[in-house]
Amino acid sequence: MPSAGAAHIFRALMIERYTLPEMAAIWTEQRKYEIWLEIETLACEAQAELGHIPVEDAKTIRAKAKFVLSEIMEIEKRTNHDVIAFLENVASYVGPACRWMHQGMTSSDVLDTTLAVQTAQASDILLKDLRELREVIAKRAKEFKMTPMIGRSHGIHAEPITFGLKLALMYDEFGRALERLEQVQPRIRVGKISGAVGTHAHLDPHVESNVCKTLGLTPATLATQVVQRDRHAEFHTVLALIASSIDRWATEFRHLQRTEVLEVEEYFSPGQKGSSAMPHKRNPITGEKLSGLARLVRSNAVAALENVALWHERDISHSSVERVIFPDSCTLVNYMLTLLRKLVDRLIVYPDNMKRNLEITRGLYHSQTILLKLTERGLERKTAYEAVQRAAMKTWQGDKSLLENLVVEEEITAKIPPDEIAKLCSLEHHFRWVDDTFRKLGLA
Repeated sequence: MPSAGAAHIFRALMIERYTLPEMAAIWTEQRKYEIWLEIETLACEAQAELGHIPVEDAKTIRAKAKFVLSEIMEIEKRTNHDVIAFLENVASYVGPACRWMHQGMTSSDVLDTTLAVQTAQASDILLKDLRELREVIAKRAKEFKMTPMIGRSHGIHAEPITFGLKLALMYDEFGRALERLEQVQPRIRVGKISGAVGTHAHLDPHVESNVCKTLGLTPATLATQVVQRDRHAEFHTVLALIASSIDRWATEFRHLQRTEVLEVEEYFSPGQKGSSAMPHKRNPITGEKLSGLARLVRSNAVAALENVALWHERDISHSSVERVIFPDSCTLVNYMLTLLRKLVDRLIVYPDNMKRNLEITRGLYHSQTILLKLTERGLERKTAYEAVQRAAMKTWQGDKSLLENLVVEEEITAKIPPDEIAKLCSLEHHFRWVDDTFRKLGLA
């Protein structure tokens, strides 16, 4: 099948711009053909074990088989088929024994098995990235375990939390990302060497079993000409979920960096510039970059889902898509996890600003505590709600604290003495279970 020229260009740009060396190496054309060559060689050796081809020819293939990337590209201009171009190039170095190569196989036996190797290796890197990210999040969560800040719902002040709890939530979310990737990995670590429609008509299943085992793969229980694409779609959906979690926390930090809030801030290095027009600017560009790249990964997951429906035993509508989405999504998520880890590790935190923002509403966040105590003391909930709301609205509209307005509401003081109201209006009440939460997460 022809290589997708636009895909190669796009991949080259992405590798240059975003990929870390270890991930980049997996998706190069050189590495792809190296895996192809190993698959073809292993298949010949398995055939020799069965006595289907001469042992000496298998040894010759192992000893002499090689390829030259530029030569394959030149042959492909004529053949318009990358696998045939590859086989012709290898044959020029092997000699007569090459007649046994690709015996009983179809192109997808090589392509899909190679994709399984690459995807498994890429997912190993991403699992490592996730573990390293969680280590950094855990460190920062413990650092700010009891640092009070306001929690927000609808963007409006709700009740107090700690910044450590916010980061503990992030730690927990990426724990689920780790679990998902670990769970999907066995379902993508699947190869096939079963021929044109998956029936092993011209190739003993022993060959498939040996090749896959040597490569660290599981043979597909049943395949058509290809490994079924629901496996790959699930993998891309997991990557999209990881990207969306990255986006979620990038968005969180971006909001917390707004000038009016300024509870956290991305690290701003010496000599860094925030705006071509305004010298004072310190923008959350890392978070914005992460949010933007997450859109690409999510869109690639949609393309992977579209690839599930192929005609009969196979068409190649998925092929050009996969040449783009596999290297690009793995590349991007690798880059994004690394970038987010650095962002969290160097995140500047402003506890004084958190305290200032917490005090803006003059204690309004204690309203539910008083409401619940009133109902506990026997007041009907509607009556209790309205009494506390009257005090809260006076605080919203005036200059007195909630505590000051609570202690003059007769319906409230009839159930809760003023000195007890003062004790209830404390941060300690909100943070009683923080230690317990950290223990549950293994962060104690």
